[in-house]
Amino acid sequence: MSSIDQLFAKLRSENRKALMPFITAGDPDVAFTSAVLQELVKRGAHMCEVGIPYSDPIADGPVIQASYTRALEKKIKLRDILTMLGETTPKLAAPAVTMVSYAIVYRHGVEKYCDDARAAGVAGLIVPDLPVEESPQLLKICSARELSLIQLVTPLTPRERAIRICETSTGFVYYVSVAGITGERTQLPPELAENVAWLRQQTKLPICIGFGVSQPEHVKLLAPAADGLIVGSAIVRRIATAAERPRAEVLKEVGDYVETLIKALP
Repeated sequence: MSSIDQLFAKLRSENRKALMPFITAGDPDVAFTSAVLQELVKRGAHMCEVGIPYSDPIADGPVIQASYTRALEKKIKLRDILTMLGETTPKLAAPAVTMVSYAIVYRHGVEKYCDDARAAGVAGLIVPDLPVEESPQLLKICSARELSLIQLVTPLTPRERAIRICETSTGFVYYVSVAGITGERTQLPPELAENVAWLRQQTKLPICIGFGVSQPEHVKLLAPAADGLIVGSAIVRRIATAAERPRAEVLKEVGDYVETLIKALP
């Protein structure tokens, strides 16, 4: 049983839900990324998602795209991120997963990426640009290393395809709350709960909702339908100010914000 499976089994037995913050690796640098990860878990985050910067992200909104650009302009390298994760994950009482383009995985070598990620303490991969039809090889490689391969379903995914995605996903299913790109939103679609309820009938895997989740009110609204909630842009936007402000101040602001979301969980 993977660490993600263990986490959700424990939460389900306690009738609790997960909060999973997203941050960009290397923005403003890997040392601060490590500090933020530790602060998030200290504040109660159940799992952390670490974005690997990529020059051509397909699902990320302007806030996260800008963070990738800042990290890449500072010449962040995959090896630097994996080294940082290898030093940081032993200090975290929560799993960490990477959001990574398949282009990066392929260029690094699929088996080598999975080996290196596993050695760095990574619990799973989210590869948003890998179609389900092309996922069997990566799924096999991940499974052999007890890495979860978390796949995404969107409101526009045809139902037959969504079923196939559920069948080939491990760890949890990532449900994208809105069609389009990541970013903070004031309102979420009224059909979201209905879509998640249908998805739950297709799989026994936990379902985590992301894209647009940014307020305690969102957490209270969505938590009954989901096993976990993913928050990204609102955190990355706060981290973006680290270049002009004392880092301890930014770290506290991020921690305080995430703690308000965790307190909104049932």
